[in-house]
Amino acid sequence: MSEAVEEPTATTPETRFEPDHDNIVPEPSDEFIITPYVQEVTEHALAYLEIGYPVHFAGPAGTGKTTLAFHLAAQLGRPVVLIHGDDEFGSSDLIGRDAGYSKKTLVDNFIHSVLKTEEEMKMLWVDNRLTTACEKGFTLIYDEFTRSRPEANNVLLSILAEKILNLPKLHVSGEGYLDVHPEFRAIFTSNPEEYAGTHKTQDALMDRLITLRLSHYDRQTEIEVTIKKSGISRLDAGRIVDVVRSLRSIGVSNHRPTIRACITIARILAHKGARADWDDPVFQWVCHDVLNLDTAMVMHDGEPVPTQKVDDVIQRICGLGTGSSIEHGSGASKATIAEPDYACSQT
Repeated sequence: MSEAVEEPTATTPETRFEPDHDNIVPEPSDEFIITPYVQEVTEHALAYLEIGYPVHFAGPAGTGKTTLAFHLAAQLGRPVVLIHGDDEFGSSDLIGRDAGYSKKTLVDNFIHSVLKTEEEMKMLWVDNRLTTACEKGFTLIYDEFTRSRPEANNVLLSILAEKILNLPKLHVSGEGYLDVHPEFRAIFTSNPEEYAGTHKTQDALMDRLITLRLSHYDRQTEIEVTIKKSGISRLDAGRIVDVVRSLRSIGVSNHRPTIRACITIARILAHKGARADWDDPVFQWVCHDVLNLDTAMVMHDGEPVPTQKVDDVIQRICGLGTGSSIEHGSGASKATIAEPDYACSQT
């Protein structure tokens, strides 16, 4: 009579999978503009990062927060994990989650009179980017982190303070905790002026960050960036920058238009072979399209007031053909870093 022996099903600690090629290596571009202010901000931020403090760049749109974050990451020389804040994020979107089960069945009938069956089930855990960065010592860039809900970011508290990542008990180590790699660094960016789609950050997290507040570029840096990004003449770049800086004090928030407007206008002029002159039709229509102001649409003599203001500023700055520079309002404030391109390779 045959004897059958059946082993009970066993559930073992989960198998862990890590995402492949989910990090980047930033390489500074030759187009990056270094000014004394840029150098000062970089040195301050690196001093904090080198001894393990997370750095937070806060500033309005167009002040180069993300660009500076990549520039700093390149200085650190470690692979980068990039996360963009999202209202739909939960903690699992940062650290990982269970992704099903794996079942293995072994049937042993080597001895014909004995049948041995063994089954094993494993829960599958998939790491997300924050866990990968903490384990391998990568640099985390958490861009616009205030767009994520505060409860999703709670996992960062123990990472930044106690250097411990709290994971579910079914983690492959079986302990539920992961020691953060000593080379792990974190860079955060946010826009405190933005109210749409953002959340108030818990004080416990802000208390762990070194916040560096950024403003707009100084005039000379804006001109250098515009020239580098478009290849237009210095005279035309100066006129474009002066127009943008003059209009910056007219909007509701006094933060737009930004350096992006300068670059866009300059690239169109270079593409069309046009000049920053009052009587140049290309310059006129591209300024009207790009330099939209967030002001009430008040009409005067059948024309929107913002359009009239753009025309007035263009004529005042470019109409005489002198390319004179003018400082206005908040545009004259000392400013921030340039906005270069980065060549990123997958690792």
